[in-house]
Amino acid sequence: MARVKITETVLRDAHQSLIATRMKLEDMLPILEKLDDVGYNSLEAWGGATFDACLRFLNEDPWERLRKIRSSVKKTKLQMLLRGQNLLGYKHYADDVVEYFVRKAIANGMDIIRIFDALNDVRNLETAIKACKKEGGHAQGTVCYTISPVHTLQHFVNDAKTLEEMGADSICIKDMAGLLIPYEAYELVKAIKENIKIPLQIHTHYTSGVASMTYLKAIEAGIDVVDCAISPMAMGTSQPPTEPLVATLKGTPYDTGYDLGLLSEIADYFRPLKDSYVQSGLLDVKMMGVDVNALIYQVPGGMLSNLVSQLKQSNAMDKYEDVLKEVPRVREDFGYPPLVTPTSQIVGTQAVLNIVTGERYKMVPKESKAVVKGEYGKTPAPVPDAISKQILGEEKPITCRPADLIAPELDSIREQIKEFMEQDEDVLSYALLPQVAEKFFKYRKDMKSKKEGAPEENAGEANGEILAAITAAVASMESKPGYNLVVRSFRRVPQTAPVWSTAGRLQRFQTKL
Repeated sequence: MARVKITETVLRDAHQSLIATRMKLEDMLPILEKLDDVGYNSLEAWGGATFDACLRFLNEDPWERLRKIRSSVKKTKLQMLLRGQNLLGYKHYADDVVEYFVRKAIANGMDIIRIFDALNDVRNLETAIKACKKEGGHAQGTVCYTISPVHTLQHFVNDAKTLEEMGADSICIKDMAGLLIPYEAYELVKAIKENIKIPLQIHTHYTSGVASMTYLKAIEAGIDVVDCAISPMAMGTSQPPTEPLVATLKGTPYDTGYDLGLLSEIADYFRPLKDSYVQSGLLDVKMMGVDVNALIYQVPGGMLSNLVSQLKQSNAMDKYEDVLKEVPRVREDFGYPPLVTPTSQIVGTQAVLNIVTGERYKMVPKESKAVVKGEYGKTPAPVPDAISKQILGEEKPITCRPADLIAPELDSIREQIKEFMEQDEDVLSYALLPQVAEKFFKYRKDMKSKKEGAPEENAGEANGEILAAITAAVASMESKPGYNLVVRSFRRVPQTAPVWSTAGRLQRFQTKL
């Protein structure tokens, strides 16, 4: 038995799960130093949907976000989630793009890269794992947990062993749907630990309500690291809360050694943020409840809400139960893929179409066809011949690694965006999300032009008075016993600010301090 370590997810998966990845960098920066002081195994701070959300919704450069987080987090390892050959986009990319992305992620401050594939096809992880190892990063191979006739205990053990043989530095059991119940977790962790020599981590979601119990049984079975979120951003579709687990393990052989007082201070910081998300409508309180349907239908909570949305658009909510029953049938037809991005969306959409049209596979989106054809990789079980023929016709499935069919892309992408490039990493942003990235590049260029064209602020008498007041305040405070004053930043009052605002600030410095 050994101390259990925790990866904190509040900077990535917690807000991705609860508020669609909308936490801004400015909301993270003030608390980073305290998070760094906890002693976490790692801080998950990048990857997943954050890359897309930064560019698409927040007008943030995801690479600059990573650099700023790294500059504030000095002691704790940073961690990210990577979708194997899909990187942080929604299709397979050429090997040169994957290798360059991993190189730049590590160069900008990333330490641990958790690499997964929606089909558990290890061929789709190999390039990223090798690139991570080459750059000196920690490559964490991932086994996506799901339930099906082919996903046996031995199946998962074999996957973990293969990843270790490929060079993975650790393994993560990724339970994206919250399906892993406590006693099953004990058996799974025990079996994998008996067959690998590298550390084992577990990731789950609170969707079905069993996650904290699952962690306790996983800990008893020998898990090394668990993923948690600080309590205001925990539970619901997020992860189990950090503080209760730390308190539960205190004084036991599994004691994390973390300071509950410090964790409470961190929770105090995020609590008003959470309230603001609720008030703005960004956080739906329904997301915080338990959804037992996740266990009954073995479908992730996010997938259920997506099915409802599609049925409402088709004015077919009366067919909801039929669609839920169709999902496992489609999943079986498609070779039992784990239901995680993008396969959960593909299977769900096909199930809706099968029911709404009244005929199975009358309408087949290109994504469904791609799964059956092998363009996402090898499915856990073979696609039945009858389904393959119905969907593909005379086309033949591919059996090679999908990326083997993709020519190198980097040079041509650089040529396409040379007018927008301001940093090496821009070519990767464009490679993953061309339209979204180009829109952001134009926004960035416009903001830079406006800033450069703005009249220079007058550094005259008022600024001199402010500087004098600050200097006097610092000297006065330092002369008093028991004070240790640190000035962290200055913010210039813009010329457009009202006179009374500037005068008020001066008065505060000169008389209050």
